[in-house]
Amino acid sequence: MRIGVFVCHCGSNIAATVDCPAVAEQAKNLQDVVFTTDTMYTCSEPGQNEIIEAIKEHNLDGVVVASCSPRMHEATFRRALERAGLNRYMLEMANIREHVSWIGKDKERNTVKAFELVSIAAAKLRNNNPLFANKFDVTKRVLVIGGGVAGIQAALDCADAGYQVVMVEREQSIGGKMAKIDKTFPTVDCSSCILGPKMVDVAQHENITLYAMSEVEKIEGYVGNFDVQVRKKATYVNWDDCTGCGACMEKCPSKKNLDAFNEGISKCTAINIPFPQAIPKKAAINPEGCMMLKKGKCGVCAKVCPTKCIDFEQKDEILTEKVGAVIAATGYDMFDHSVYKQYGAGQYPDVITSLQYERLMNASGPTGGHIKRPSDGKEPKKVVFVQCVGSRDPAVGRPYCSGFCCMYTAKQAILTKDHIPDSDSYVFYMDIRSPGKGYDEFTRRAQEQYGVQYLRGRVSMIYPKGDHYVVRGADTLAGTQVEVEADLVVLAVGAESAKNAPALAEKMRISYDSYGFFMEAHPKLKPVETNTAGVYLAGSCVGPRDIPTSVGQGSAAAAKVMTLFSKDKLESDPQVSSVNASRCVGCLKCAKTCPFGAIKEVTDRGGNVKAEVIETVCQGCGICTVTCPQGAIQLQHFTDNQILAEVNALCQAQLDF
Repeated sequence: MRIGVFVCHCGSNIAATVDCPAVAEQAKNLQDVVFTTDTMYTCSEPGQNEIIEAIKEHNLDGVVVASCSPRMHEATFRRALERAGLNRYMLEMANIREHVSWIGKDKERNTVKAFELVSIAAAKLRNNNPLFANKFDVTKRVLVIGGGVAGIQAALDCADAGYQVVMVEREQSIGGKMAKIDKTFPTVDCSSCILGPKMVDVAQHENITLYAMSEVEKIEGYVGNFDVQVRKKATYVNWDDCTGCGACMEKCPSKKNLDAFNEGISKCTAINIPFPQAIPKKAAINPEGCMMLKKGKCGVCAKVCPTKCIDFEQKDEILTEKVGAVIAATGYDMFDHSVYKQYGAGQYPDVITSLQYERLMNASGPTGGHIKRPSDGKEPKKVVFVQCVGSRDPAVGRPYCSGFCCMYTAKQAILTKDHIPDSDSYVFYMDIRSPGKGYDEFTRRAQEQYGVQYLRGRVSMIYPKGDHYVVRGADTLAGTQVEVEADLVVLAVGAESAKNAPALAEKMRISYDSYGFFMEAHPKLKPVETNTAGVYLAGSCVGPRDIPTSVGQGSAAAAKVMTLFSKDKLESDPQVSSVNASRCVGCLKCAKTCPFGAIKEVTDRGGNVKAEVIETVCQGCGICTVTCPQGAIQLQHFTDNQILAEVNALCQAQLDF
């Protein structure tokens, strides 16, 4: 075998703490290495051309590139090998940036370690074999999970491109949090005026199938061919016949149910349509509030329904869909502010959340857009906004910034002055974070044009005083403690991951962080992709996002799907497990531990049970390899022999350098 070694300086990223020429020189002594060099930027076009020329000139069979993480540039160098006529899997990378230069400043010791990693890579390469991908058909349909603004944008882009879209929304209507908002920052334009037409487009688009009041039950398969089970929850109303006339709502005697769409600040009937612009505009019964479902007595809605669409016997239904790609746009939930006992959360009726305040300001809200105190219906003259409730606070497990709270507080303070001209607004804040286009100007407008008083400091407690509330906190700029009397207190609660997001992540076989947000394949280079091929992300399921960013990510995820569907056939990754049937004893421990369901039971000609890998499903994680007691299953490109060769090379390198 003839091996070439290319050591990258990566500017000063590697060269500052590793003697790259010395590593390249020492690599000449490795077995089967016939060419070595060090290059300033191996990933650049001249660097790749140097690899291609060396392969042709020195008749190389394999290449070792000592540079940054394979996660960054392995695909880049594999394409370079293919352009030179080599199999893409005759490449090994030694990560001497993240694993060496970035973790220590001792140049001599770093150089030794870099050489050891190069030795390991060369030893593995000597045991590599060319691998070849198989091609398979792709189902050109896409599943969009979540009907918020990000999911809506992704669905419409895919549908407009001619692809069939299946949208699954857990709530009764699409629209997400944006449907509850009165105005948007920094333009202060009507939220429903922007979102409404897009919601209607989803309902009327011939390429979109919408399942509301539904959740994804199971996802099986692989990129291009996912089998999805959707649980369509019982609404106790036949939506095919329901016209959304509202007659059932008018006559329903159960009127004391908390209205979830209005964030619990008003009551609604047991059978309800959440808001006038709802899509689909269909009624649904809340079984916890319905007297007929709880006690078997009532049925008024069934009697007055003109289309006779009420069905108290309706059950959940499992639907099956086949898709080629999945876009997760599950959005976010609001932090539970009740953990802040010092703020009287859940005890004081006039201490409310920012989203509840949005509903008070909204013309379709419970007060018709008139700001009133929930306790007595009076118009508040002093409103205090408390920032960072459930954000940037390690004490409640939320050390991250929710991003958009500063902006929606400034917007709400401005709108408060518009609604109540003789009112005063105060904002307790930690820092003002307004990095978007026109955002900083907007917060300054709140202070300078509308007279909103910003006090830098945390609030220590809120307590009642007569029919008012006292907000006690610090003004760190003045260096004093302050107390502000308020008629209404609005807590700017932060964003957290959507309910059951981790469970959904496991169904999609993607990673999630300690807060439940889905993790991208790479936060900079692959912000809407995941490590599971064919699964993409959009909006606040990744982390708190404002509306423009969510819309942009929705379109970006749709573009990735279109790129995937632009090919009639897809290639499978050959780095998958393979079973040696002669050694397999049929214990099927591998099948039990496989997280992807990629191993099935088969029977050979002699009637013996054996394991068999479904190559298109296998993700190459290697769990089956370490589970098999007989060593009958091996992961291609990471076999036991290759790993043992690496260990032996490490021991030898420590003696040689």
